[in-house]
Amino acid sequence: MGRGKIVIERIDNTTSRQVTFSKRRSGLLKKAKELSILCDAEVGLIIFSTTGKLYEFSGDNRSMKSIIDRYTKAKEEHHKLLNPGSEIMFWKREAANLRQQLLDLQENHRKLMGEQLCGMSVDDLQRLENQLETSLRGVQMKKEQILTEEIQELKRKGNLMHQENVELYKKVKFMEEENTELYRKAYGSREICVPNNGSGFVSFGLTINDGPIQLQLSQPAQPHNIETPTRTTESRYKTR
Repeated sequence: MGRGKIVIERIDNTTSRQVTFSKRRSGLLKKAKELSILCDAEVGLIIFSTTGKLYEFSGDNRSMKSIIDRYTKAKEEHHKLLNPGSEIMFWKREAANLRQQLLDLQENHRKLMGEQLCGMSVDDLQRLENQLETSLRGVQMKKEQILTEEIQELKRKGNLMHQENVELYKKVKFMEEENTELYRKAYGSREICVPNNGSGFVSFGLTINDGPIQLQLSQPAQPHNIETPTRTTESRYKTR
């Protein structure tokens, strides 16, 4: 025998109404959760009982406030499309919201700077102090991280420059050894002399060792028994 059709109407019996509310509320929350997970939908569910108790559900990683804000914005945009004259009111509300946000930010900034603390309770001051300490720790950690990275970069550059200096030193040492070897092969220890054959040419000695080149020049020999042609002619005339 099939189940009879349930008439959808208010239940007069208080106990039955409370039981039905509890069962259907649980089923509705379960369905909302399944819809959010299976279809990756942004679901927001709000339920108030007859006693004023609140029951709500919002999808994973989503707050009820963000869902309501999205709903309000979408509703206003839809209403704006249907009624273009309401666009002015929409932008007025947006401007008012931005002004209020700016005032809140300015007030929070003044509190962080230690100004206008009158009227704050001990709990508010403690929360402000905790917030400042958390911010200070974050700044110090970031500072230490930057300094550590800079030190590591300087060490890396120093090691690189040291390696380059070592390579340059090896190259210079190798070139010095090559130059020394070539010098010894080309200018080995020897002596080059050009003798004086009595014809009046300058004789000199060239000595090349490992040190600098030294040139030794000798003076030309002075003739003793050589007479000039003029004196010989004069003697001949005297004889005659």
